[in-house]
Amino acid sequence: MKTKIAILMAAGCIALSSCDDFLTTQSTSSPSDQTFLDSDEAVSATTYPLYNYAWWGFNEKFYYSVGDGRSNNINAPWSDYIYPYTKLTEQASSPGLHDAWKSFYSVVAQANNTINRIKDFSGPAVTAGAKSQGIAEARFMRGIAYWYIGSIWNRAVLYENTSAMVGNYVVPPHRVTDVIEFAIRDLEYAAANLPKSQANEGRVTCYSAYGLLSRIYLSMAGLTTDGAYDGSNIATDFNRGTRNTYYLDLAKKAAVKCMEGPYSLMDNYGDLFDVKTWNNNRESVFQLQWIAGPNGSGADGCHNPISAFFGWSSMVDDAGWGNATYASYDIIRTYDPAETDRRHYTVTTYGEFYPEFNKKNGGYTVGVTEVDDNAYKKRCHVKKHVLGKFDDNGVSYKQSSGVNTYMMRLAEVYLNLAEAILGNAASTSDAVALEYFNQVRTRAGMPAKNKIDYDDIHYERRIELAFEGQYWYDLLRRAYYQQAEVVNYLNHQDRHAGYEYDESEPCKYAKTSDATDVSTATIASLQFPLSDVDLGRNPRLSETPVAYEFGEREVTPADLFN
Repeated sequence: MKTKIAILMAAGCIALSSCDDFLTTQSTSSPSDQTFLDSDEAVSATTYPLYNYAWWGFNEKFYYSVGDGRSNNINAPWSDYIYPYTKLTEQASSPGLHDAWKSFYSVVAQANNTINRIKDFSGPAVTAGAKSQGIAEARFMRGIAYWYIGSIWNRAVLYENTSAMVGNYVVPPHRVTDVIEFAIRDLEYAAANLPKSQANEGRVTCYSAYGLLSRIYLSMAGLTTDGAYDGSNIATDFNRGTRNTYYLDLAKKAAVKCMEGPYSLMDNYGDLFDVKTWNNNRESVFQLQWIAGPNGSGADGCHNPISAFFGWSSMVDDAGWGNATYASYDIIRTYDPAETDRRHYTVTTYGEFYPEFNKKNGGYTVGVTEVDDNAYKKRCHVKKHVLGKFDDNGVSYKQSSGVNTYMMRLAEVYLNLAEAILGNAASTSDAVALEYFNQVRTRAGMPAKNKIDYDDIHYERRIELAFEGQYWYDLLRRAYYQQAEVVNYLNHQDRHAGYEYDESEPCKYAKTSDATDVSTATIASLQFPLSDVDLGRNPRLSETPVAYEFGEREVTPADLFN
């Protein structure tokens, strides 16, 4: 079955005509929608590109250049797809902005086309369950894409019919609160209509939707004042210090519902990033699904190239382009000295041994196997996405690591639950919050806590999920109600600072220089500019966002949680 699924995924990737943004309406099926959707399997196949191809432009670089670059987990002095974001100097022409916008709207357009094809062109042999599941999968993906767009640009063009946009695409954007509400409604629909389990490994379930809702409800809690969003309760004081308890409660409920699913923490943190146990493991709530092999087995846009951009040497990766992309001094100094486990599997340290690399010669020791003390003592490389070469594992081809992309793990859901329970309090000793918060810590060999506050959760999220594309969105969520604090934090992160191995330091590295070319963070730094390309297509994107007219709610919180 897995082989058949992989073939269908590859076929979907190849058949998918360019679905670049909301101007694109090409069909992904052949020879026609009417004849293609003649079975449940045909309906299922239409959603495969939503697990890979449509996300490729985001996954290749933007996933980490913003999620970890902007938040200063990454330092990359010569990589123009990262350093403008870490230096806070990005412009409308900066690499990556158009690619990300295009990729997100590729997801939106493909999801819309999928939904409307299933509704309009399913034959009599297609069951109601297959239709419902296919639509729910597409809405799941559309909701996540809109959450990203709203978070990054603080606006989005919301639409449900791609064809209708072709003749009327020069339109103003919608408000960020409406964008997040749209994403919530999509994911609530997915939670209500996706099955509890899937026959095919890697497909999302209702529990996946609940997990993502736990994250997005936390966003809405900071964007609104009180009660359910109705367009009139938009927060305007971004330093008020409190969040909407209505959405904090929903985030808690969604996390608990997700935890009712089949997930559990992996026993060992390192197993999450081992090529043998990475894909669709029991901790994975949602992964993008990539096809292993040379260039994705011939399916362009269906392979995962991230390892090529982090592999610091041809001894650990067949591309090895990542020597100048490494961990920032700020995250290195943040590690608790007791963090031997998570640190080992996340970043390299001078003298650390990795048996999974250079296997034919007995393994790899950082700065020893390759004798270049000057280089390896001055930087800690990103280990998490680097798996070794094909000779080491039989999976990692050049620019195609053979592993999926984590979009959400159960550990994050546990931390979402703890954050929702903490709510607006200064600290909490709530038994449930502590139980799941401490499960994340103790799995990493860290001592349990008997009371937690925001700083504790902030630390756990950053260290647990480092280089998994999440930290910038954690900071944005905080900035919705503690804006000045976050801007001040950005200005005290030692961005682009130099450092060098120093065994006497608690973090094993000492700062050697300050950067002189980093801009001062301001409120404007919390929102990215729209790309010149996208503004050229639709100049109205720069206008003041307008309200979106929602219809009746299809799914209510009572439907999901009562």
